[in-house]
Amino acid sequence: MSSSAAALHARPPSFSQTEFRTALGMFATGVTIVTARAANGKLVGLTANSFNSVSLHPPLVLWSLSHAAASMAVFSSGSHYAINILAADQQELARRFAAKGVDRWAGVEFTEGHGGAPLLAGAAATFECFNRSRYDEGDHVIFVGEVERCAHRTSASPLLYHGGKFYAEHPL
Repeated sequence: MSSSAAALHARPPSFSQTEFRTALGMFATGVTIVTARAANGKLVGLTANSFNSVSLHPPLVLWSLSHAAASMAVFSSGSHYAINILAADQQELARRFAAKGVDRWAGVEFTEGHGGAPLLAGAAATFECFNRSRYDEGDHVIFVGEVERCAHRTSASPLLYHGGKFYAEHPL
């Protein structure tokens, strides 16, 4: 194989999956809970820090979900979902929506968005999204949402995640 042909493919990683995850953890992110309402009316939601803006015109955002996620069918087939950016005082909510085998919605205050997805009370910001497109990449699906509505709390401090830990007290 010529050197130019070899340049068209990535070389095998020189690190373990654990090393990769640890290195990724050095990137500080905000924390979100992505929510939706299934066709049968059941509420679904999960904690995610894989959120990013894509475009201002049209207004697009993205997030990703593991192929193995129990909620994959709901997010893949549904027309709408909401991305709730958590405020600093919502760490318990982040932990609950990341846990397995618990009633994530017990006692959670929310309003229903225009597309049916729950908007969490107290969130620093919310994005109501039309499920515009999905891309299979590796062990995840990248969801691109077209934002139909958004709102934010001007005075809210964000909940941050870095190195496997939540941070709620920080100078901004």
